[in-house]
This record gives sequence, C-alpha cells and structure tokens, in this order.
Amino acid sequence: MPIRISIDRMLAERRMSVGEFAEAIGITPANVAVLKNGRAKAVRFSTLDAICRVLECQPGELLHYEE
Repeated sequence: MPIRISIDRMLAERRMSVGEFAEAIGITPANVAVLKNGRAKAVRFSTLDAICRVLECQPGELLHYEE
C-alpha cells in the first residue's frame, strides 16, 4: 500500500509503549500492530483524532505517500 503510517517513530520519540498507546487512544494493541505494519485498509477519523491528540502531532506527520 502506498500510504505508510509512521507510528513506530512517533512512539519511540515519546518513549511510549504500544500498550500505553493503545489504551490512551482506545484501541487494542493488535489494532495498533495492524496500523504499524501497514496492513490497515482504512483509519477512522475518530481514531486519527485520538492518535494525533495522544502523540501531539498533525496527521501529515503520521501519514506518508510512497509510490
């Protein structure tokens, strides 16, 4: 898929574990893994909102297009 989500880098920069992150945004660690590994086919705006709120970032800092 040409859209990559860079959650790993953001979590590392903030010294946050996947479990802490999942709990903070209200999804399961398994669903965080789906996002991290590029297997997600869609992301709800409410989830994207929670991710940006918790990581204190903009959507453009997370989503990257690659041909």
